[in-house]
Amino acid sequence: MASRNCSNFFSGLTCSLFLLLGLLSLPAEAAIKKYQFDVQVNNVSRLCHAKPIVTVNGRFPGPTIYVREGDRVLVNVTNHAQYNMSIHWHGLKQYRNGWADGPAYITQCPIKTGNSYTYDFNVTGQRGTLWWHAHIFWLRATVYGAIVIMPKPGTPFPFPQPNREEVILLGEWWHTDVEEVEKQGQKMGLPPNMSDAHTINGKPGPLFPCSEKHTFAMEVESGKTYLLRIINAALNDELFFAIAGHNFTVVEVDAVYTKPFTTEAILIAPGQTTNVLVQANQKPGRYFMAARPFNDAPIPVDNKTATGILQYKGIPNSLLPTLAQLPASNDSEFALNYNKKLRSLNSPKFPADVPQKVDRKLFYTIGFGKDSCPTCVNGTRLLATLNNISFVMPQTALLQAHYFNLKGVFKADFPDKPPKPFNYTGAPLTASLGTSRATRLSKIAFNSTIELVLQDTNLLTVESHPFHLHGYNFFVVGTGIGNFDPVKDPANYNLVDPIERNTAAVPTGGWTAIRFRADNPGVWFLHCHLELHTGWGLKTAFAVEDGPGPDQSVLPPPTDLPPC
Repeated sequence: MASRNCSNFFSGLTCSLFLLLGLLSLPAEAAIKKYQFDVQVNNVSRLCHAKPIVTVNGRFPGPTIYVREGDRVLVNVTNHAQYNMSIHWHGLKQYRNGWADGPAYITQCPIKTGNSYTYDFNVTGQRGTLWWHAHIFWLRATVYGAIVIMPKPGTPFPFPQPNREEVILLGEWWHTDVEEVEKQGQKMGLPPNMSDAHTINGKPGPLFPCSEKHTFAMEVESGKTYLLRIINAALNDELFFAIAGHNFTVVEVDAVYTKPFTTEAILIAPGQTTNVLVQANQKPGRYFMAARPFNDAPIPVDNKTATGILQYKGIPNSLLPTLAQLPASNDSEFALNYNKKLRSLNSPKFPADVPQKVDRKLFYTIGFGKDSCPTCVNGTRLLATLNNISFVMPQTALLQAHYFNLKGVFKADFPDKPPKPFNYTGAPLTASLGTSRATRLSKIAFNSTIELVLQDTNLLTVESHPFHLHGYNFFVVGTGIGNFDPVKDPANYNLVDPIERNTAAVPTGGWTAIRFRADNPGVWFLHCHLELHTGWGLKTAFAVEDGPGPDQSVLPPPTDLPPC
């Protein structure tokens, strides 16, 4: 319970150091960490406007969960808000335990107002930075926080030990109620209003009105090294992040160690995490940290820049900060080159176990479509599709239907490839799209090796899409611009040290190939992590069958699982 108490009484770096010292003193055996999450509505003021927002424990962003690899975690979530709620522990594999994964109507029905549910899970074989967030409607706009997993006792980082560390949560802010923004978009059949600001640890920074006191600041000492645990919790924007005058050394993404490399800025998609080392090796002063969207598609985004301040100890607040230089907002070349530099560490202690042989190949096209909507502005509503299918959310959780063999909830016949091939990234296709709406899953044999190619298309428009797979990490073995060539492109796959992660970006007008071994039974959500596209149906799920062994089947559901 020490960690929960810390979340109530400490904040920021002080809490981080307090917990780090506490964790280092723990005995070697796994501990049980307990947290209480009270979901409640609180008034918060940003950009000269006050509004009620949904929070956890009255905090925005929410409390950080601190655990160690091997720990068991119990988070009791009590819902005091007027909305249904569920919490997803983004990137935790939840082996055999989809009941604790959190996406509403996929692995559980939501926690209704006045009710509670305890998420009970083990942190096995993972260490690094992950995060948690609401997984229903657009509530994750304010309901999110970090998960920090320390290595097992006596296991050092595979990079220089930092002097201190800090969590950096990147987000978005709307003047109005985000749930009303979403509903208005659905009613009109069009994209809803974009956000009014980006934020760093919930604060937009001094470039916005009424925001001098809403600026995140981090004090550093000359000559010391700092570990930044950076999380993109934004709903709809990939973001560049940099600190003026200071380079980053990337050492981890999505709680997987990488081959270190140096960069002036990082690119991070919604759902992704990136750990970097930064050295306080510049002239003592004040330096802006900045976050701004990357967008190389012909669509509007909130392109405003959030700022925080890196401040050397002893420097007065009156000194003007040095401005940060970010890549141009449409710098596709930086994006592609940055992602090519990401490689798994692939050391003897942390190997990259890349599937060399593939049992089943999947090819999913990403596109947009339209559905008839007489009450909408143009008489149609925008949809998003995989293989021309826009996913319809069920009213019974898919994992329950799978586990109890309930009929009529879903069909396990999602196609392995689109209904007919076409020039996926050629001229925009705007008519006769043949879009269908259904709740269709793909059934996957236990322990089979899967290769999935995600192909962006010009069905209405091309766009970048960060895809997240629940219950698994995967290896990004290839990516490219244009149409995937099943004959030529696999010859250029990296099957030695590709980056391993849980959320990967499909480039605008391009493709990404991933591989994984389906050794975690259950129903696992696959979706675009742009909340706008998820709501339009850009999602499906894998129903991974049980294995033959006694510890290779889905665990029984907990007794307090929320009813549907």
